[in-house]
Amino acid sequence: MDDVDYTSEQLMDDAPEPLGNDADFPRSPVPLHLSHYDQAGEAQMVDVSDKLATRREAVASAFVELSDTVLEALPRNPKGNPLEVARFAGIQAAKQTSTLIPMCHQIALSLVDVQTKIVEGGVAIEATAATVAGTGVEMEAMVAASIAALTVYDMTKALDKGIRIREVVLMRKTGGKSGEYRRGSL
Repeated sequence: MDDVDYTSEQLMDDAPEPLGNDADFPRSPVPLHLSHYDQAGEAQMVDVSDKLATRREAVASAFVELSDTVLEALPRNPKGNPLEVARFAGIQAAKQTSTLIPMCHQIALSLVDVQTKIVEGGVAIEATAATVAGTGVEMEAMVAASIAALTVYDMTKALDKGIRIREVVLMRKTGGKSGEYRRGSL
């Protein structure tokens, strides 16, 4: 949304009509390239039992936009070091990804690393997850980055409710059938 403040009445005037429940919508076949749907359009967990267990790694990032006042106060936070707490929260969150995202597989993580860095305008977060398994760790890396960012917000919200979490993205991934991906490359 823009930086414009809207009243609740203005938001409701622009809101679409309620869509109803699932029974109101006929299911249509979903394109085959969406692996989390079967031929009838029902969500499913992908069967990865035939995939080779290979080393897979993913790196995600997030940015927490903070005012200069909040950035200056970070070392003196009465709750503790926000960046260290955010690191631990991101690591813990990566290990819980399959309980948060319904179709994610529970996988043994061989590495979760979350780095936080104060930069101009906020805190940059980078989360790395790795495994040797039959499925990737993109979601684990993205959950780690997201929760680390939310933790920075939680630890600093007393100073500013206008903090923004931006740009939670997959930066790169390696391994598996689809091979290597690097954000910004074709």
